Amino acid sequence: MSSEHDNQMKRPAQEGQRKKVAEVLKEVVTSPGKVHPALIPGIGVEKTGRQFQTNWTVFAVAAAMTLGVILWAVFDPESITAVGSTSLAWVSSNFGWLFGGLAIIIAAFMLVLGYGRTGGVRLGADDEKPEFSTTSWIAMLFSAGIGIGLLFYGPYEPLIYFLDPPYGFDVEPGTVDAMQTAMAQVMLHWGPVAWAFYALVGGAIAYSAYRRGRPPLISAIFEPLFSKGTSRVVGPVIDIFAIIVTLFGTAVSLGIGTLQITRGFEVVTGLGPMGNGFLIGVVALLGVLFVLSAVSGIKRGIRLLSNINMALAGALGVFVFIVGPTLFLLNFIPTALLEFFNELGTMLVRNPNQGEEAAAFMQGWTTFYWAWWVSWTPFVGMFIAKISRGRTLREFVTVVIIVPSIVCLVWFAVFGGTAMWMEMEGLGISALGSGEEILFGVLNNLPIGAATSAIAMLSIIIFFVTSADSASIVMGSMSQQGRPEPSTWVTILWGAMLALVAGSLLLAGGQDALSGLQSIMVVSALPFAIVVIGIMIAWAKDLRTDPYMLRYKYARAAIAQGVREGIAEHGDDFYFGASEAEPDSGAGAWLDSEDPELSEWYVEAATGELSAVTAQDVQRVLDPGHIQPRGPQDPSHTASGDASLTVGEDRHAKD
Repeated sequence: MSSEHDNQMKRPAQEGQRKKVAEVLKEVVTSPGKVHPALIPGIGVEKTGRQFQTNWTVFAVAAAMTLGVILWAVFDPESITAVGSTSLAWVSSNFGWLFGGLAIIIAAFMLVLGYGRTGGVRLGADDEKPEFSTTSWIAMLFSAGIGIGLLFYGPYEPLIYFLDPPYGFDVEPGTVDAMQTAMAQVMLHWGPVAWAFYALVGGAIAYSAYRRGRPPLISAIFEPLFSKGTSRVVGPVIDIFAIIVTLFGTAVSLGIGTLQITRGFEVVTGLGPMGNGFLIGVVALLGVLFVLSAVSGIKRGIRLLSNINMALAGALGVFVFIVGPTLFLLNFIPTALLEFFNELGTMLVRNPNQGEEAAAFMQGWTTFYWAWWVSWTPFVGMFIAKISRGRTLREFVTVVIIVPSIVCLVWFAVFGGTAMWMEMEGLGISALGSGEEILFGVLNNLPIGAATSAIAMLSIIIFFVTSADSASIVMGSMSQQGRPEPSTWVTILWGAMLALVAGSLLLAGGQDALSGLQSIMVVSALPFAIVVIGIMIAWAKDLRTDPYMLRYKYARAAIAQGVREGIAEHGDDFYFGASEAEPDSGAGAWLDSEDPELSEWYVEAATGELSAVTAQDVQRVLDPGHIQPRGPQDPSHTASGDASLTVGEDRHAKD
């Protein structure tokens, strides 16, 4: 009687547990004649039979807008500067809060994706391996992402904050404390938040293209949110805008790089100031180089140059660390990291309402940076997607956000710390004038300055080429509906347009024209910020129904129920097994087999029979370790909803 009473007491609890399991399993569907949605392996866009043709509307509109801005810069450079400055001030005053909030949300969103339950989702098919080694992957991330910026801003930006501490830092200018807060501010702008912008767009594109079989376009990410009719209208608008932002955003950076290359040439050779003819010659020569690199493809051109430049830049950084104030830097690097976390709250709560000083700093630096990273996400994000295929989200977030942030910390601490140390020692680094000179001023105060300046100039040239050829490939791909390897003529055309934009801006107004266009591109980030918000929503909706996540929930529910029943019936001596159940009474009894959301995308995309995930793959979802199935398993049951989890006594458990 006691045993029967205990069983009666257990039944309500077991029924409640089964009800919870049923709620979870409703998200997993099965349809006659289709692979079970939880066992879909994922599908790359190249296996869908999709035809990538030139989208002449996108191409023509983007090209026309490009020519319009070129003519504007040539015939009225003062106007483009004035309009850019005015627009930037308006955006910063009225929408600075949007960029600041978006930066925090994106960083949190990506960390949750990478280190939460979705961390095991692969940016590709379940059995897909990464195309590039980790070293080449990291090298290409830097070369395409912020390469020129590292060399230009490395010694310059920390020095600015050192001499004029940002609002909210209660430190004296030119002191050791000012050095620490300067590095904290730099890391806010160049650390995890900046790379989270890139990771969001790059990861979303890679997931959409290489796991869901959609074209590698930003517009394709929105398929879960828009109907097909709406996508035909909204999609081209998003792609046109992405091309424009990519083209002019890259052109501005290339213009800055050209100015720094020119200054480096003057320092190394000892010649006087170079004229406009030299500037145009540099752009033309490098234009030929990056077009040749672009048409050679990512595997050969960009990877080779990226690996070379990683070695060059790394050697330059090690040299400055060794021959510079080494002991000072050894103490400075770890304290700079701690200061970043210590001052993070101060920097994040800074806003224009705190007065004119705070508003001016936000407009000139922080809001400017957030908007600038948003405007670069189409280019860098699409390129990151191309080179990150086959990685899990956990790998992706770690490498794309954490690793570059650590490298940026060390880089800015070495070059910025050395510049600030030299300034304290009275070497007059701040008196050099323009930002292009700071790097070469620092190197010339160290041994073999002429040689290291030449190496720095070569590194800038390679960064120039890799950024431009990456942008050319990305713009070509967007012009041809996401074609992974765009046609040669399209790549060459966009490469030529890129060189033409940079050259015309330099010829028309030099640094002033570049600054005006840079401001306009930052303003263009305002509507694109809305696109970025939509990307988060669409990607989250996709991940909720990802086969990996369905298997994860399925396994958690089945194992939890099985463990309870096994202990209740057999104590310590039981094992799991699988057997066929009566129709509508097994694991699929609660499933909505007609729900198209979970499997229709795969059926529409697949052009041939693709293998499903095996039962062993399902078991590995939770890594149960000691829980192993006993006895033969029928593979045919893995794709069926009419299967039940059985718990049997383990007669050998205590032998």
